[in-house]
Amino acid sequence: MQGRAVRVVSQAIRYIEEHLHEKMDLDMVASALHYSKYHLHRIFTKTVGLTVHDYAKRRQLTEAAKLLVFSEKPIIEIAIMSGYESQQAFTDIFKAMYKTSPAQFREMENFYPLQLEIKLEGELVKTDLTKEDIKFATPADVEDWMELVSLTIDGYPRLDKESYTANLHQYIADKRALILRDVCLTVGVMGFSKGKGSIDFLAVHPQYRHLGITKLFVDKLADELLCGKEITLTTYRVGDKADTGYREEYLRLGFAERELLVEYGYPTQRFVLLPKNKK
Repeated sequence: MQGRAVRVVSQAIRYIEEHLHEKMDLDMVASALHYSKYHLHRIFTKTVGLTVHDYAKRRQLTEAAKLLVFSEKPIIEIAIMSGYESQQAFTDIFKAMYKTSPAQFREMENFYPLQLEIKLEGELVKTDLTKEDIKFATPADVEDWMELVSLTIDGYPRLDKESYTANLHQYIADKRALILRDVCLTVGVMGFSKGKGSIDFLAVHPQYRHLGITKLFVDKLADELLCGKEITLTTYRVGDKADTGYREEYLRLGFAERELLVEYGYPTQRFVLLPKNKK
């Protein structure tokens, strides 16, 4: 059943990729695939972690951002190519996602994606992974780690892959990088700091997010590696339209809201998870 769902969702993703310069909705994609829109909505959301509408919108805005930086097309033309009927409507949603107007984004000449194309795997081999399956990453894991980073870029706006990769090697050397695999597939990765008690990076493969993988990593820190310490992380602020569910998940795991921050020019908020004996 999982394999069939992945095939259908992969077909939907392929259709979206081939029609990024058109106005799209669930009805259009379902009709093209000759599939029930209700069933497509359910399996797409479960498999990708986003609705068809949200995934398509984020992909279109990413391609629009690329055109703003790497082409000289007028903004109104890019707006229409992205499926918007007016430049104002395009500007409003672009600003909500990118935290700057299309004109300002063009002036900065610094493209970064909201959402890259998601490429799915077939059957999930293991659905009963535990925190004992989480291991320290090695230099041999870097390529697979970075592939997962690309797949989950929605959680880390403005991430600079070059500097990130350089830092990753140091995290691995310091045994501050954790990785979880399902046979050959990288399911999740985490970089953390012992001194600060912080989660500096955490990514989970979209197909595994509904299996509680984030909790496994948090439990690994709380029970073994940062035992007795507060665990902190930063995530999206409340109401941020770029958030694809990260904030809600951390709140569900027991993290509490703390101060508002700005990181790399992006508005965020610090979250704290108290040690289990202090809750």
